[in-house]
Amino acid sequence: MASGITPKLALRSARGVEVWKPDQQQKQLDFIPDTSFNPDQSKSCRAIVYSPDGRFLAWANGATVQLCRVADNVKVIASLPRPKACYLQFSPRGTYLMTWEVYTENPKDAVREKPNLFIFRADTGEELFSVIQKRHHEWQMHWSSDESLSALLVGGEVLFYDHADPSVNGFARAVKRLGGLRNGGVSVAPGSSPPHIAVYIPGTKGAPSMCRLFKYPNLEMSQPIASKSFFQADKVEMMWNRKGTGLILMTSTDVDQSGESYYGKQALHYMTPKGDSCAIQLKAEGPIHDVAWNPKSTEFCVVYGFMPARATLFNLKCDAVYDFEPGNRNSVYYNGFGNLIVFGGFGNLSGYIETWDLNRRKQLSSFKAPDTTQLEWSPTGDKFLTATTAPRLRMANGFKVWHYSGALLTEYSWTGELLEVIWQKLDPSAIKETAISDEKVAGIVSATPQASKQKYVPPGARNNIVITGSGQKIDLRPPIPGLPPGYRSSVQIKQAKKNKKKAAAAAPDLTATEDGNAGEVAAEKPQKQKKQGKKQGTANGTVDAANGNVANAKTTAEDAPSGDNNNADDETAVAGGKQKKPITGDPEKDKRIRTIYRKLKEIKQLKEQVAGGKQLTNTQTVKLNSEADLAQQLEALKMP
Repeated sequence: MASGITPKLALRSARGVEVWKPDQQQKQLDFIPDTSFNPDQSKSCRAIVYSPDGRFLAWANGATVQLCRVADNVKVIASLPRPKACYLQFSPRGTYLMTWEVYTENPKDAVREKPNLFIFRADTGEELFSVIQKRHHEWQMHWSSDESLSALLVGGEVLFYDHADPSVNGFARAVKRLGGLRNGGVSVAPGSSPPHIAVYIPGTKGAPSMCRLFKYPNLEMSQPIASKSFFQADKVEMMWNRKGTGLILMTSTDVDQSGESYYGKQALHYMTPKGDSCAIQLKAEGPIHDVAWNPKSTEFCVVYGFMPARATLFNLKCDAVYDFEPGNRNSVYYNGFGNLIVFGGFGNLSGYIETWDLNRRKQLSSFKAPDTTQLEWSPTGDKFLTATTAPRLRMANGFKVWHYSGALLTEYSWTGELLEVIWQKLDPSAIKETAISDEKVAGIVSATPQASKQKYVPPGARNNIVITGSGQKIDLRPPIPGLPPGYRSSVQIKQAKKNKKKAAAAAPDLTATEDGNAGEVAAEKPQKQKKQGKKQGTANGTVDAANGNVANAKTTAEDAPSGDNNNADDETAVAGGKQKKPITGDPEKDKRIRTIYRKLKEIKQLKEQVAGGKQLTNTQTVKLNSEADLAQQLEALKMP
């Protein structure tokens, strides 16, 4: 484990907010409620968030926004009067807390337009800024890494605020403005200061969309340091690496004009503050499921293509440096140190998880965590949690903590609805990079019941499907009322053809050969023997029954007698040029063998009737199911 540290967990559920800590008394990882935290019993908690350094915890309980200091013991700093707040976010250093609520207007109020975006000082709870922000997507303020600059897109215009002097309220006035971004976007690069600014300008009237980079404070629209234009972009997601040296643009359209996808078209582009730009070439067609930067800022990973999806690592020149084997995955997660990566297959996939050592390009584990709706790496980088949460799934909620080797460290089943589970963030200086080892870690066995692997059978078809000895399926359900007699669906016709082929392949060859092989007797009509003499009993017209050389004489399943009148079958006399050939030499066995052949032929005829769509009676079905037993009896009788 990284430095032997396990962070706390904050849980948001239908019964309120709780904080759990690791139990130091147990050798196996276990979490217990933190007694220093007074649980919030509110039934309508909408959001919860830790500050990036882990000093503060804030949550919205439907009445107020609670702001607490949780470094050592939990201490409530302030109860902010924002009952409708539904989104919370801290600034990069945890100095400011931002809250957002849905914008509404009340004609009866004296002031119809009221602010819905608020910024508070985290250590005191003092309100510093408020503004009307109607945007639901990307509502938040964008910050530089050192919090010396912030930018907010409001009404198609970007407002810049300077916070270089902490003693002065930097929100008092905007020091810079950048217009012409209606329905556009803005992103402030992390890393060095002054930062780079990326803006997205949607295309209008047939003109292409555009993304431009600026070096603050030079924000002249006509003098960007880099520019990239592209068509087919209704939305653009901008993703900086941690050092601010590379920017990925994921463009998407709402509708795919080519008709290849229901979900529009996607593409990836790359830009750098040095002025370079290019399109990222992928090796397979299909949707782009996920994109993530390595925290080391040296590479990024893209999961794309139709299932099984591909995953590729790209360097800063957008060259593919490693291709993972295709698999059932649609998401990718780096740990905080960038030496481990997790691929997940969630949503319409059944919870496939892979962990990889990036330094050695080696897969460490592969397992399943069914019904996972949330995955988050621990700040220590050696473990991660998976959770089943509402409202995505309202049944069997709970969470599990896994080691990167695939060992299950702990699991908890939640009574009721679990809404969210988050790790407490840690100061990066307090933890060290995880040393990756191939040594297996002892875990526990999950108590979650496994899903049944049996094929689902509709209730109406249960106990009505008969499987014969040859593996053929027969449906005994009565025909649907109202359909014409003999009606068969396309599926039934197709199945009947398959059954007919199986029956032809599995049917015994009833042709008898001169060597007395009873299993090869076939139904062939005996040919007429030519008369070799006028008198019966002459040398040319006499059949030598003793040596078994009967010319053109065959026995068939039709000739096999039944009942008690079987005595004549055991005779070797010739009557009208025909003769019953002995099979085993034992008259009693021969009689039973011929009876079995007759039944096998009847079963063959029943199979042909089933292939033609005829419904069998229960008696016929029983006879059809006796084929395997008859075959065993036949083999036993043929034994010497």
